[in-house]
Amino acid sequence: MKAFGQSGRMPVNGFREVCRVPGSAQAGFSLVELLITLALMVIMTTMMWGFGSANRQRAEKKACQQNLSKIYLAMQIYSNDYAGKLPEDTNAQTSEAVLCVLVPRYTVDTSVFICPGGRGSALPEGESFRNRRISYAYYMGVHLNDAQQALMSDRQVNTQSKNAGDYAFSTTGKPPGNNHHKYGGNFLFGDGHMEMTPAKVPFSLAITQGVVLLNPKP
Repeated sequence: MKAFGQSGRMPVNGFREVCRVPGSAQAGFSLVELLITLALMVIMTTMMWGFGSANRQRAEKKACQQNLSKIYLAMQIYSNDYAGKLPEDTNAQTSEAVLCVLVPRYTVDTSVFICPGGRGSALPEGESFRNRRISYAYYMGVHLNDAQQALMSDRQVNTQSKNAGDYAFSTTGKPPGNNHHKYGGNFLFGDGHMEMTPAKVPFSLAITQGVVLLNPKP
C-alpha cells in the first residue's frame, strides 16, 4: 500500500506536503493596535454616557421626574393633615428649611431629594435634612391642584421670576442651576404634572403674591 501523509493526501515526489494558511503571519491585531482601539472605545463611551453627556442627562432627567413625583405624593399626604396647606416657614432662606418637615413622617426615603443628574451627597434615610443639602428648589406658598404654578424644580440659577426665554438653569454645566449639567431641568407643577425644559424656559414662571422661590443651599 502507498503511504499517505497526515492530511490524507498522497505524498508528492516522496515528500509530505505541509498545509499553509495564506496570510497567517499578518492575521490579528498587534498590541499597540489593540490598546488604541480600547482607548477610542473608552473615549467614545465617555462622550456618549459620561457625567456631562446629553444622553446621560436625558436619562437622569427622567429619573429626576420620578423623584419629584414621590415628593409630590408626600406633599399630598401632608396637605391632608394641614387643611390643604403645603409646608411653609416664613423665616426660611433655603428649601431644606421647609421641605425637611416631610421627613420622616410623610416619607422616610430621603434619596428622592437628591437629583440623580447631579453630584449631591446621599442623605441618611429617615432623618431630617435641615442641616444638609438637597437638590431641589421650592415655590413656597403654592397650592395643590394649581396647574399653572410651578411647585418645585431642579436648582435654579436664581430665585427671581422668569419670563419665557429667560434662563432658569445653567448653560455651562457649572453652578448655579446645574443639576443636569447644561441640559436644563424639570419643573413640578401644583397639579402634579411635569415639564422637562432646556436651560431657557419656554414658559413664564411668574412669582405671584404670597409665593417665594427657595433654592437649596449652594
